[in-house]
Amino acid sequence: MDFIQELTWRGMIHQMMPGTDEQLKKGMTAAYLGIDPTADSLHIGHLVGVMMLKHFQRSGHKPIALIGGATGMIGDPSMKSQERKLLDVATLRHNQEAIKKQLSKFLDFDSDAPNAAILVNNYDWMKDYGFLDFIRDIGKCITVNYMMAKDSVKKRLSGDAGQGMSFTEFSYQLLQGYDFLHLYQNEGCRLQLGGSDQWGNITTGTELIRRIAGADDAFALTCPLITKADGGKFGKTESGNVWLDPARTTPYQFYQFWLNVSDDDAQKYIKIFTVLSKEEIDALVEEQKADPGLRPLQKRLAKEITCMVHSEKDYEMAVEASQILFSNKAAATLRKIDEATLLSVFDGVPQFEVSRKDLEDGVSIADLLTDRAPVFPSKGELRKLAQGGGFAINKEKVADPYAPASTDMLLNDKYILVQKGKKNYFLLRAV
Repeated sequence: MDFIQELTWRGMIHQMMPGTDEQLKKGMTAAYLGIDPTADSLHIGHLVGVMMLKHFQRSGHKPIALIGGATGMIGDPSMKSQERKLLDVATLRHNQEAIKKQLSKFLDFDSDAPNAAILVNNYDWMKDYGFLDFIRDIGKCITVNYMMAKDSVKKRLSGDAGQGMSFTEFSYQLLQGYDFLHLYQNEGCRLQLGGSDQWGNITTGTELIRRIAGADDAFALTCPLITKADGGKFGKTESGNVWLDPARTTPYQFYQFWLNVSDDDAQKYIKIFTVLSKEEIDALVEEQKADPGLRPLQKRLAKEITCMVHSEKDYEMAVEASQILFSNKAAATLRKIDEATLLSVFDGVPQFEVSRKDLEDGVSIADLLTDRAPVFPSKGELRKLAQGGGFAINKEKVADPYAPASTDMLLNDKYILVQKGKKNYFLLRAV
């Protein structure tokens, strides 16, 4: 597989230094991509870079994932309007381990293949590098004029907010440039990958290599900033980032994010976030054109990426959970799904607390849903709805509203789902 050709048809190349393709054609090449360890999980904004590394390894080359333990302590000014909080070493180490676990879903770190991926942390080579040594060895090689010309610096210095830029952040590009030099000298790394906002930092690295190592075989390649067709920010929802960690974003929510992208976005994202071939994607695009209502692009995109990030089992459960709202035969699924998924599916529905003791004592369903929790304004309305077949508990129709309730009704030993008519849901939580 030709890496440049693969990324080109997938729409994943923004800028590339001349000579990059020729370098890759010489044989197995090492390339690195930096990942900011400001959280103990990646989010889908990181996935473009991770997929670049994945395609790189699939092409027979050696990927290096660099966790920015040192640079994470500084804060990259690129695309930022103000400085951010700095992290301590223990937090950064914890984040590194969590991120490696997630990267292992995409990259082969453990085999004995010559192009097995490696994970490095720039804190390991920066922590003992004295300030005076650094500015003498590295600082003297790059002029202030060169650094000031970078877009990331110019934007901050001319910003409306008047924040300016601290020396700490100004020095960031020197640190990132030194990373490239270190990996060039110690790992034989010849290419740095990154987002389009990283171009200035990456080329500082190639310049350092040219001036210090006297070499002109270091290259740069960036991917475009991923956007949504409507101009909105990719990867953000009302509740914030879409994370890869299931404790932060459930597999159901993750699946739903991809399932609900627009047709235009689905056609773009399926090239970027899956390893499906051009022929498979072209066939799905034709299917979508023939019957957009079936949404084959969104369904396949959601399946591929949910299986890759989580597992096939999580994908299947997400699909089942997605049917709960529309199926009258979802009682078994409700019993299977975990609490986080249940709360995701019914996010925003009214919730009421009820006494577990009332359930143990066999309070009637009618009393439970009128006196104990105001789901119905009166027992008469409840009785009328039940007679018409429009009342269900845990997706099972209830004919006798005066039957006793019990703890057997509890989902995840905590919740009861009440349905009034087709679309009105309520969650009771036993305490």
